[in-house]
Amino acid sequence: DEEKFNRRTAYFQKIDDQVTLYSKLVSNNITRSINQYLTHWIYPYKGKFHPQMIRALLNCMQINSGDKILDPFIGSGTTAVEAQLLGINCVGIDISEVCYLVSNVKTNSHKYVSQLEMELEDFIQCLLEFKNENVEENISEKISKIEKPEIRNFFRVAELIAHSDKGRRRKKDFSKSFLVNANKMFTSVTDYANCIVENNLTLGEVSIHKNDVRKLNFSANHFDGIITSPPYSIALNYVDNDKHALKSLGHNLDSIKDDFIGVRGKGSKKIELYNEDMKNSYQEMDRVLKSGKYCTIIIGNARVDKEEIKTVENTIKIFQEMNYKLEKNIDKIIFGLYNIMQKENILIFKKE
Repeated sequence: DEEKFNRRTAYFQKIDDQVTLYSKLVSNNITRSINQYLTHWIYPYKGKFHPQMIRALLNCMQINSGDKILDPFIGSGTTAVEAQLLGINCVGIDISEVCYLVSNVKTNSHKYVSQLEMELEDFIQCLLEFKNENVEENISEKISKIEKPEIRNFFRVAELIAHSDKGRRRKKDFSKSFLVNANKMFTSVTDYANCIVENNLTLGEVSIHKNDVRKLNFSANHFDGIITSPPYSIALNYVDNDKHALKSLGHNLDSIKDDFIGVRGKGSKKIELYNEDMKNSYQEMDRVLKSGKYCTIIIGNARVDKEEIKTVENTIKIFQEMNYKLEKNIDKIIFGLYNIMQKENILIFKKE
């Protein structure tokens, strides 16, 4: 089916002189990175998936429009966005409120363009009145008063990015950073809404939950596929990484650390707890996946105190013990995490 191939391919710009859907989508990009088109760029999350890779893997896993997939470590929402664009229903789970908010905003905001525009104009007027007195508190308070959750979440994420900019890049003008990010986000959300109409897209349904993968609230054999990248939290502390955003949401960093996989404990005990948590996570994923379907895990051997942790080998062992067949093991070079790891493995398992 040439039309289906045109709409689903991730690595062709044209087929028989016909521009592919992916090429059209990628052209809606306000950043310098080819992977950050539409809403993908929103929020500076470490370890983001490449959207192109997710699209290709969904094809490899034979996931069709109308099927339902799970990403139990949804992170910044890349899987949810790509599934949505392909007409695939997606459930995303994450323990982090930051990930919950960001993923929701990326996949939901296109439905509320006119309301977002009105609220954005109101913010511009209010920021002129706030001047520089307690500007952070004033912005946060104004966001809290927005009644509709989808609109409130949009501006909350713009606020989180401004806090991140302030913490990482020492940007002092918080109100300017907030407004710049809100405007950029609005542009991308508008592009998303226009793309749906221009390309006659039937979107998949997306549902994002703040929850724990070790205790999934789904019946057995519920999903047609699972695709995810477990946290590298034994080497990369996600709580510390998002500390500016988490603090701005009112979280006590010390009190929430125990909820995150791989953050508890120290030394060998930390690794032991991580392996135990991951085994419990994989067993829950197995429970909710239909037989004969695929589970794709993108994971690498992280380094902790110069010692390589055999995460890939452990993952393969656990899945084989659960009666999965390892269909493919693909090496993937990773950029930006050289102090932690230099490559990942794409492990495609089939549930027997």
